[in-house]
Amino acid sequence: MEPSPVGDGGSAERWRAEAARAFQHYLDRAAPHTAGRWAGTLVAAAVYALRVYYVRGFYVVTYGLGIYLLNLLIGFLSPMVDPELEALEAGPGLPSRGSDEFKPFIRRLPEFKFWYAAAFLPLPHFGPCLVQRHRTGRADC
Repeated sequence: MEPSPVGDGGSAERWRAEAARAFQHYLDRAAPHTAGRWAGTLVAAAVYALRVYYVRGFYVVTYGLGIYLLNLLIGFLSPMVDPELEALEAGPGLPSRGSDEFKPFIRRLPEFKFWYAAAFLPLPHFGPCLVQRHRTGRADC
């Protein structure tokens, strides 16, 4: 095997793969600790809310984040299959098969995915607005 030339990008790809593996390891370790995960997320949200209050800015970004979190909450509270639509398709009547009797509530968005999406917000969308506000003192987002 030949050594890779300098600037090949192999080391950057290897570093990125190792960082992704380490991040996944910590996510796997955090999965069973539901209360701790949500407590940390709420603390981060409280720090962000205090920053918005004291800076008296980021209202548009905060409004967008609120809509994003509300959309996640609706997905978390919604069932994967709507029972009313399923009843209309099947027609009225009593259950005729054993599988029709009990259907557990399956969420459209599982709790871990809900937490992950809420804790690791889409920073590529909101990050430039926050950085621009910090550097220039105004936000044009």
